[in-house]
Amino acid sequence: MTGRYHAPFREGGSHAIDEDVAQRLLRVALEQGGDYADLFFEYSVSGSYIYDEQILKSARRAVSMGLGVRVMKGDATGYAYCEDFDYDTMKRAAETAAQIASGGQPVAPLEVALRDTPSRYPVPEESLDVDGVTKKALLERADRAARASDSRVVRVDASFNESVREILIANSLGHMARDRQPLIRFGIRVIVEDGGQRQAGSSGGGGRVGLEYFDDKSPEWHAEEAVRQALIMLDAREAPAGEMDVVLAPGDSGILLHEAVGHGLEADFNRKKTSNYTDRVGEEVASELCTVVDDASLQGSRGSINVDDEGQLPTRSVLIEEGILRGYMQDRHSADFFGTTPNGHGRRQSFRSHPMPRMTNTMLLGGQDAPEDIVRSVNRGVYAKRFGGGQVDISNGDFVFSLTEGYLIEDGKITAPLKGVNLIGNGPDAMRKVVMLGHDFEVSDGVWTCGKEGQSVPVGVGCPTIKISSMTVGGTQVAS
Repeated sequence: MTGRYHAPFREGGSHAIDEDVAQRLLRVALEQGGDYADLFFEYSVSGSYIYDEQILKSARRAVSMGLGVRVMKGDATGYAYCEDFDYDTMKRAAETAAQIASGGQPVAPLEVALRDTPSRYPVPEESLDVDGVTKKALLERADRAARASDSRVVRVDASFNESVREILIANSLGHMARDRQPLIRFGIRVIVEDGGQRQAGSSGGGGRVGLEYFDDKSPEWHAEEAVRQALIMLDAREAPAGEMDVVLAPGDSGILLHEAVGHGLEADFNRKKTSNYTDRVGEEVASELCTVVDDASLQGSRGSINVDDEGQLPTRSVLIEEGILRGYMQDRHSADFFGTTPNGHGRRQSFRSHPMPRMTNTMLLGGQDAPEDIVRSVNRGVYAKRFGGGQVDISNGDFVFSLTEGYLIEDGKITAPLKGVNLIGNGPDAMRKVVMLGHDFEVSDGVWTCGKEGQSVPVGVGCPTIKISSMTVGGTQVAS
């Protein structure tokens, strides 16, 4: 495709990387006696547009490229990187990483061969190939729609972020794989004012898609959704406080599962014995209604990948099945420790970072209950629709999450909007208190980014409507 960005290590690029070059570098990486080595080549192009108060305030483009070399010897790992695809520069990085195994006998890497990978995000036209005028027009449309929807809108900010990441991984086991990962994210935030009171609302989405994303969710749709949230909050009452039933809305509520449960199922925390789920495979850890999976294969989802950052083809990992813990998300290091095989969860922010077990699309699968029946079953409680920030203790699953949109449930009906709602609890405990699951499973729109040990990666979340029989709601009004 004309204008398509390709990595310089591609065939025909300025520093083409083929099987021969990879083989030579792997040989250097293992020349001090390492047990295993891998190479991670990356070339990424990103862009961002910020539209603030009817002016395009920023339009940026950035390029990042380099090679990360990892050598493993027993429990020790050597890592080095360079920001150039010149062979001599890459060779020095391989020599540096190899020093972790200094003094050992050289180990010959297996002959590398390029493997086939799936195609989970076939984008008709990547957004980076589309002119900036078109993307500016999307932001202008959102701004106009928000301002036209209600006279109380006093401020509108919109943004559009895009990237394409090309990676090539080769390892000493003979595996070599490529992937090209497009990603977009659109967002709008509005502020409304009425009688001196101001409230904010926001909406956003995206994924591993192109501008065809806006065929289903237009800039106008996002603008109206942001204004709706803000206007609702103008009439919000103070949140109740105390123990009560909580109903989680489908889709976005999966972020609670991701943070309070998902991280505890990453194998490195269990290898280090710092997770609540350590040494509990085969035990009951949740309600029998709960089946939790991490699935990288969802078409176009923000967390989907064709190959992980260790060159492993991801599988659909069943983590909890009908309440029973079945396993962890593994990278190569942790898989070696547990005597199992990696399952495609070795991820890293960039070539400058070492891989570690990370989530892709983490989901609590749907049940049999009608969403309206779940709400009707609650005498008094909170309906959590959208989540803001939160804090989680990985070691025990304790969490505090704030809601950006929540409602009171009274006598089986969703009634008043609430402000200042915090949900306080423990992830494993909340999973044991799941008493109803809707048949309305949804995957959240593509907005979430997960941070861990200073590295950020895009992720997806999903869930149905969920009823948790008891949770602490932090508010200012004591529940009656």
